Amino acid sequence: MSLGDKLRILIAERNMTQKELASQLNIAPSTLGSYVQNTREPDFSTLKSLANYFDVSIDYLLDYTSNTRNTDNEIEMLRIFRSLTEEQQHICIEQCKVFIRMNHDV
Repeated sequence: MSLGDKLRILIAERNMTQKELASQLNIAPSTLGSYVQNTREPDFSTLKSLANYFDVSIDYLLDYTSNTRNTDNEIEMLRIFRSLTEEQQHICIEQCKVFIRMNHDV
């Protein structure tokens, strides 16, 4: 998945516009638009700002995975988990525990 695709998803999840994000990051809306449309790539500083703003890794934004054991699903799950409130994280953990118990009962 391209950087632009990832940005579109992250922006939509936050229920914000590209213009709002550009304002938050102090970059021109047209510049952000070019990242979203994959016609331009951000510099390292902007890439770090995007990762920090959305609380994701630069590896996630660039769709880079090393030879670690983390699967795409694990990375996506961690990204989603980090975007939840503390209370939502607790509920998520409890739900996962239920799934584990269900697997042991089968």
